[in-house]
Amino acid sequence: MERFEPGWYYRLSQFFREKFGHPLYKIPLEAGFSCPNRDGTIGRHGCSYCYNPSFSFVSGKEKPLSITEQLRRGKKKGAPGRRYLAYFQTYSNTYAPVEQLERLYSEALQDPDVVGLSISTRPDCVNRQVLELLEGYARKYHVWLEYGLQSSHNTTLERINRGHTFQQFQEAVRMTRGRHIYICAHLILGLPGESPEMMLQTVDRINGCGIDGVKFHQLQVIKGTPLAQQYEEGQFDVFASPEEYLSLLCDCLERLDPGITVHRLAGRVTSRELLLAPAWEESSAETARKVEAELIRRSSWQGRLARKRNRKNFSE
Repeated sequence: MERFEPGWYYRLSQFFREKFGHPLYKIPLEAGFSCPNRDGTIGRHGCSYCYNPSFSFVSGKEKPLSITEQLRRGKKKGAPGRRYLAYFQTYSNTYAPVEQLERLYSEALQDPDVVGLSISTRPDCVNRQVLELLEGYARKYHVWLEYGLQSSHNTTLERINRGHTFQQFQEAVRMTRGRHIYICAHLILGLPGESPEMMLQTVDRINGCGIDGVKFHQLQVIKGTPLAQQYEEGQFDVFASPEEYLSLLCDCLERLDPGITVHRLAGRVTSRELLLAPAWEESSAETARKVEAELIRRSSWQGRLARKRNRKNFSE
């Protein structure tokens, strides 16, 4: 296709322009959800790397503001006329009774500038009732369901105390497909014990799952987490430099199906004071510039090394 040229990868912004003819912006929301890996359902200590306030700009409050008020404040930061997705970000945002979910999602969609939802959750926190609710919204609004996967290797998922398996992710995606819901997977590159070959294998595996988008993150060690203690004990290393991470990221993009939108290239912490390692952090714009430059240097693009399939969008 014409768009497959050196430096190209399928940005979410491009997807929005193709679908809507204009940009969409996310407003992150906290709705007071918990997580089964913290409330005792499957565990109490959470994932070994997780400290939610390190990546969620709205977390950490004892009592969050109403969804309506959070949206109002989020819109004040943008230009008039913008259209938004209400981004339910903090913890597992399908982990509640369906009646509670419907009340929260519907409140967000009452805002005339909100054209859809983006909902972050775990593969083990969806069921038929939740997906039927989201399917109803997706027939009228634009809906993304973001599943935290992190790795396709069960040994890694067990090591980071993730609390679910790759097979549970595959089943969640299977249940979600065909409902007009767009599916995004979160991946962390550089998890303890993983080789570059294992990370590339994860990309190969998600190509065949039927997802529509992916978020890449580099492993970031947050102070006070179990992972921080393991790092200080010398149990694993992190990426030594941005260049090392970006090289592997471009390897992943070359293997990633070209029909999968890239929502994020790297993670960012809300405060550098929370970050133990790696000692570098770049802006999203700088990361994107360097990724494009590296792909151009390689005369490469997203999907150049992926097995080609005739697909447009799995959610259709």
